[in-house]
Amino acid sequence: MKVLALALSVSALLSACICAPQMSDSQLEQTLRDKNLMLKHLKCATGEGPCDAVGRRLRTVAPLVLRGACPQCSAKEVRQIRRTLAYVQRNYPKAWAKIVRQYG
Repeated sequence: MKVLALALSVSALLSACICAPQMSDSQLEQTLRDKNLMLKHLKCATGEGPCDAVGRRLRTVAPLVLRGACPQCSAKEVRQIRRTLAYVQRNYPKAWAKIVRQYG
């Protein structure tokens, strides 16, 4: 149960990193398929690389997301967050493990 809650929280964290508030679902899919961009965002999330404006948003909402509440997130962002979580868990397991250790 705790792992599931953490997984959902990290999902929100990563989506906040990847998804600008006005990002469309098709833009999200493009981002997820762009390995270089994903690695950039994952490095931002783990503190191993610089953050752009989207990454800075991550830093702002991360503590809220990890507590299971993101009052600043829209329903669309929450849906995109869940999509991102599943993708990162499957395709970037080492980065996922780092993020879980760092923010969990």
